[in-house]
Amino acid sequence: MAIDRPADSVDSAVARGVRVGFAAYTIWGFLTIYWKQLSAFGAIELIGWRMLTAAVVMAALTTVRGNWAPLVVALRDRGTQHRLVAAALLLTVNWGSYVWAVVNDRVIETALGYFIAPLATMGIGVLVLHERATGAQRFAFVCSSCAVVILTISYGHPPWIALVLAATWSLYGLSKRRIPLGPVAGLTGETLVLCGPALAIVAISSTRAGSVVASADAAEWGFALGTGLITAIPLVMFASAAQSIPFTLLGPLNLLVPVINFGLGWALFDEPMPAARFVGFAFVWVALVAVMSDRVRRGRGPSPAIPAVT
Repeated sequence: MAIDRPADSVDSAVARGVRVGFAAYTIWGFLTIYWKQLSAFGAIELIGWRMLTAAVVMAALTTVRGNWAPLVVALRDRGTQHRLVAAALLLTVNWGSYVWAVVNDRVIETALGYFIAPLATMGIGVLVLHERATGAQRFAFVCSSCAVVILTISYGHPPWIALVLAATWSLYGLSKRRIPLGPVAGLTGETLVLCGPALAIVAISSTRAGSVVASADAAEWGFALGTGLITAIPLVMFASAAQSIPFTLLGPLNLLVPVINFGLGWALFDEPMPAARFVGFAFVWVALVAVMSDRVRRGRGPSPAIPAVT
């Protein structure tokens, strides 16, 4: 016979989950500053280091948790192998685009990408999963299209970094739905798939002048080797939060990441923000407010959120 948990115990678990979730998303947002410390090195080399060190950290974490069995079982299935490879490739493009943007002073554009990502996810729900779009969602799609047009005019070209980030992240979320593994085991499988190519990238890059191996000082070595930890820590925190709080609370917390990135790019890194770009961002913000208000009004939680692994 099931025993109901006391209301105060549930409230305490939710409060703790909100704190942990807030901390996870805040860490993800401020990782931009971390990557700025490695801006002297090429983005491709940095993504190699991140993939390689993340694989080591995730393998160690999976060992400590004693969670290899479901991963080994899943890897024996050819379909799951293919889905893991697809997810790993999407994650690589997302990570690589993000790191390239940060080291090339395009932080504000990464913020735009992660603002658009929830809207792109809704688009996949309608176009791929044949979910029914609400009036608010259709309004959001129109606003997002207007934003892309305005920002294309402002930049003089499509905001391709933002569009790549949004597209790869929403498609990554779709691929994760089809992998029968939890977030930690799933990311372990994805990083192990990437381990070989990552090692090759690091080895080839290390032969060039200006690489981490050839020119990094002690602090830069610490930052390069720590990229696996900064990938794993907020992910584990997110997984903990997701188990204890409703997605109606967890979903809006996800917006902390682009809000922080926008603030860092504009206020700390002095990236240009002309009036036309503010107008473009405003269309995206209006779309997000419309969607979130609609969700609250209908009393339904959003689809399970995938963390903005940056």
